[in-house]
Amino acid sequence: MKILGNRKAVLPIAVAATLALGQQPASAQGLFDMLFGGGIRHNPQGEFPPPPKPRKIRPAAPAGEGGGGVRISSPSYNTYRADKLVRVDFKSLLPAPQPATAQDAAFVPSVTSNSFRDAVAGLSDYELFAEPDIAKALVAYYSANPDFIWVSDNAPNSRAQDAVRVLGEAASYGLTPADYSVDVPAAATSATPGERTKELVRFEMALSARVLRYAQDAQSGRVDPNRMTGYYDFPAKSFDLEGALKTLAHTQEVRTYLESRHPQNAEYQALRVELEALEASEENEIVVDPKLLLKPGESSPELPKLLTLISRNLDDEMGGNYGEVLARLGKSELYDPELVPVIKAVQQRAGMKGDGVIGPRTVASLAGTSKADKIEKVKVALEELRWMPSDLGSPRVFINQPAFTASYIDNGEEKLKTRAVIGRVTNQTAFFYNQIKQVDFHPYWGVPQSIIVNEMLPRLRSDPGYLDRAGYEVTDSRGKRIPSAAVDWGAYGANIPFSVRQQPSEANALGELKILFPNKHAIYMHDTPQKSFFARDMRALSHGCVRLQDPRGMAAAVLGTTVDDIAEKLKHGHSTENVTRVIPVYVAYFTAWPDMSGKVEYFDDVYDRDSKLMQALDATEAVRTPSS
Repeated sequence: MKILGNRKAVLPIAVAATLALGQQPASAQGLFDMLFGGGIRHNPQGEFPPPPKPRKIRPAAPAGEGGGGVRISSPSYNTYRADKLVRVDFKSLLPAPQPATAQDAAFVPSVTSNSFRDAVAGLSDYELFAEPDIAKALVAYYSANPDFIWVSDNAPNSRAQDAVRVLGEAASYGLTPADYSVDVPAAATSATPGERTKELVRFEMALSARVLRYAQDAQSGRVDPNRMTGYYDFPAKSFDLEGALKTLAHTQEVRTYLESRHPQNAEYQALRVELEALEASEENEIVVDPKLLLKPGESSPELPKLLTLISRNLDDEMGGNYGEVLARLGKSELYDPELVPVIKAVQQRAGMKGDGVIGPRTVASLAGTSKADKIEKVKVALEELRWMPSDLGSPRVFINQPAFTASYIDNGEEKLKTRAVIGRVTNQTAFFYNQIKQVDFHPYWGVPQSIIVNEMLPRLRSDPGYLDRAGYEVTDSRGKRIPSAAVDWGAYGANIPFSVRQQPSEANALGELKILFPNKHAIYMHDTPQKSFFARDMRALSHGCVRLQDPRGMAAAVLGTTVDDIAEKLKHGHSTENVTRVIPVYVAYFTAWPDMSGKVEYFDDVYDRDSKLMQALDATEAVRTPSS
């Protein structure tokens, strides 16, 4: 395949090698079970901070719902609108008009005999559209550096040839080659010298504009994730557009420079290898609707496909137990009760709960993900990786929400991988990265305002002393502790001027420890008393924070100590220990992600974020299409 050239054979090997590198009253437990998760910004001194500014408020609901009809809403998803292109204004590059002379009339500028300043006259009526920042950078660069980058000796030079080749290989990175296409002037032409000069100077500007678009897309992605939803939170990546042109004007290593703009991590490379393999592969012979949901007694034309796949892969045990049933009902569209034990057995073999309900996870385990779906997931993952640092860092903590896992990775080795619980669809966990700062042992739980308003306030209106009995502390805006029973909770809506925190205990919503990394979403990793959640396949069950099945193991990893040491620290009550090393943490969302050997795994899109990103990419493509 032309895109990867002779490097194709060594990519999988290189990828694999790089990747390998006090007690609460029992009556409170019902509320604890409902409220585990969420959180607020941590205050290292231990004082409970003043309540945060109120977030977006939903319109009043019918009486009796929420906090008197008022609720604090979660972030929403926006219909993405890409910035429109602008016409590049070349006026400042054009030479000032001079009185015509007979000598001027006889003079015809050419790229070989004349300066760039004379050639730019060919831009006077040129319509080139580009992103606003790129349009500005083009004019600024060529005003300060009036010379060609891509043209020498009256023809595109070797730099131009290398650049055009790289732009043409954009599909290997999940990008769209048409976004970077440029009409290359032919080597031989019958055009007059003036026409040739105009053709070449316009090629110069078009190629510079598309090279800058490519470099910017490779480094930062094609869409601004923060404009898609409040659940995305990524710092802007600075990119010196003029500096990029200066570099390209003084190097013959154009390919090296442009390829270096892409993320330089093994995960990105593994996804590229997967994309190439998928493009060359055949579609699954049997394709089953990945969103199928079928219960006993219901019918679907997709059922015979699943039964065929099961029949093809029967071993002696499964064949002996269910071969006769499958032979008799294998073409049935009705999910007959006799087939339920078959489906349960298949589910249990795949590590799922054998409930007999055929859903997306059961379909995926039997039929896999279709080729088209895999390609889309990989392209989405490549785009999302461009939002993140090129070097992910080591050591690092990586949480992949669709996989419901959290890992500690050091020197290319996954030294800890634990099951995780993430936010419910109605309380989604954000997608961002930060740096781990501290571990709290036997922590307080600062109840988020959204939980106070949406879930506690209705009860507090009729039972204001409830928090006192349930082991919570209430403080006013000055940090003074006051009895919950002394507050007239009925006087407040969504903006409550009090803070609430739960004292350390065996029933505390955060369990025995939490691991903090400052972020505006008030998300952190923590323990939980609800251990049963980790046995479930679908673990989007919290208020937004990330619960860990092995919190002691993660705490030991980030603190650079042992689990035994963590157990000893827990014997001494509430305390805090700072993390002294630089450990980035990625609270990520990838429905396609490589394991440490480079094999890409696929996961359900629990928050339906992939489709929203595809909408944003489509909106960007629509703006870039020349006809638009």
